[in-house]
Amino acid sequence: MIRLPAVSGYRLPPKEIQEIVDVPPNASYHLSPRRDRIMFLKRRAMPPLSELAKPDKILAGIRIDSSCNMRSRMSFYTGISIHLLMDDGSLGPEKVVHGYPDAAKINFVTWSPDGQNVAFTVRYEDEAGSDSNLALWVANAESGEARPLFRQTDIRLNAIFELFVWVDHSTLLVCIIPSSRGDSPKKPLVPFGPRIRSNEQNNVIQMRATKEMLKDLHEEELFDYYATSQLVLVSLDGIVKPVASPAIYTFLNPSPDEKYLMLTCVHKPYSSIVSYKRFPKKVELWTVHGRFVRELCDLPLAENIPIAANSVRRGKRLIRWRPDMPSTLYWVEAQDGGDANVEVSPRDIVYMEPAEPLNGEKPHVLLKLDLRYRRISWCYGLHALAYEYWHKTCRTRTWIISPDCNDLSPRLLFDRSSEDAYSSPGSPMMCRTPAGTLVIAKIKTNYEGTYILMKGQGATPKGSVPFLDLLNITTGAKERIWESSVDKYYESALALMSYHPKCEIQLNELKFLISKESRSEAAQYYVSIWPDKKQVQITSYPHPYPQLASLQREIIRYERDDGVKLTATLYLPPGYNPSKDGPLACLIWSYPGDFKSREAAGQVRRSPNKFARINNSFPLLWLARGVCCFG
Repeated sequence: MIRLPAVSGYRLPPKEIQEIVDVPPNASYHLSPRRDRIMFLKRRAMPPLSELAKPDKILAGIRIDSSCNMRSRMSFYTGISIHLLMDDGSLGPEKVVHGYPDAAKINFVTWSPDGQNVAFTVRYEDEAGSDSNLALWVANAESGEARPLFRQTDIRLNAIFELFVWVDHSTLLVCIIPSSRGDSPKKPLVPFGPRIRSNEQNNVIQMRATKEMLKDLHEEELFDYYATSQLVLVSLDGIVKPVASPAIYTFLNPSPDEKYLMLTCVHKPYSSIVSYKRFPKKVELWTVHGRFVRELCDLPLAENIPIAANSVRRGKRLIRWRPDMPSTLYWVEAQDGGDANVEVSPRDIVYMEPAEPLNGEKPHVLLKLDLRYRRISWCYGLHALAYEYWHKTCRTRTWIISPDCNDLSPRLLFDRSSEDAYSSPGSPMMCRTPAGTLVIAKIKTNYEGTYILMKGQGATPKGSVPFLDLLNITTGAKERIWESSVDKYYESALALMSYHPKCEIQLNELKFLISKESRSEAAQYYVSIWPDKKQVQITSYPHPYPQLASLQREIIRYERDDGVKLTATLYLPPGYNPSKDGPLACLIWSYPGDFKSREAAGQVRRSPNKFARINNSFPLLWLARGVCCFG
């Protein structure tokens, strides 16, 4: 018989591991839309036990914290600071956002489109300690002074789905709890009735194993109770105006010209075998003044989407605003009934139309695709990049389209295997428009043609070497204008820092936010300024665990018994000398990867120069206990 030691309270890990787990992560960053400020969000190392111990309700595939009507167990920030970004790349004085309660948990941090204000939520325990308060605050980016947005104290937020969006520089669309909502429904002693399922038409429905779905009518009532919202428009001076009727709103999307609101909601009949994502879904168009424009679609319950990869919902999907136009909608419709097993051409069609079409005006067919649509990256003017893919073959294609020129046919730019990391061309670098939307940045050069920047990880047989390529989308020619150093550091271009209202950036005026790290140095942020590519360091984070500063790290290439070549990383404790210390205990971990070819499985997708960041659930914690790690 094994006798466990009598210990009261929670057990702590060994001191060497505890010292690493308790180190808070570096602050995350958010750039302002016009790239003139940078915001740092501070975090704590571990969530408090009180957060994990909170009871929650699991309904339709989501966990709900009923005390503050939001998702449960959400991570949070503990502080916000804002700096001006100076012309020389350095940071201006720190402005700490202040005014909210001490020990508040911060979420949903969002810049206004003009970057002059920041909206966020704070939650904190009330005086009785039995409930939590969730409030929407706004801070002035210049002074850091924060205040509650709503003047009324009886307004409560509903953060089960999308909580708020900026409609313009001074107005937000917010989900609140309807004022008529009373107490939560109580479970009846006697059920409403038996649970009945039938398949009288012998439909074959393939479903992956699911749990935590709605079990009965009482849980449907609870889902309605917690998820139903009233939409309100609220200005920065606190004026509130209701919009539309209460519903379960899952997605809020204002048009770039600030005139329309695209509202997505789910409704009954619900299902006990799929999550809310497949419930009947309605998409409506309203004006910001509260006038109903039209219904874009009302999709039925989707319990029978085939289980095959690349199968999708029938009807309109991925309805979005064109980010480079005032109020133009686009969406996709499957031509195979959403069933990837059906052979058909085209498989997907992308449509486009204005928010309020003229009488009799039909949607414009923008693009026909033989693979499954993935996304479109839009560019001001004549061009956009459209992506399609097919899971079974790993084929991915990128098309250059001219959405506003009917006489120009789509041109194939890339046709490759998504598994082939060595041939990846990267993705286009984006910039913000004055409306706050993202479009592809156009690079102005002295050459003919239209140029954009492609950012990639740069996988090579010797390790990843991130890069920036100048791509002529007229000819397909590209030139590598920057890549990471390979001797000591791993550098990565994170974001374009240059700003122009039309997203047209001169090549010799480029600015980038760069991350730079090495095996022994934690990642720091730099601003790289062209044409001389001078790098200005803007952070000085200390080594998070100096006791492991000299750990040894090596990429190992090996061949499996069936001939497949693979890679892994070997980590050795600091100061380990095999001739003196002898063999070590080794912790090995792996996770299966799915590849269609041997060659793809053997490609190197990691860098020997990256810093070994250790989180609280990573096996590398055991390096502090003298254990070798391999994975």
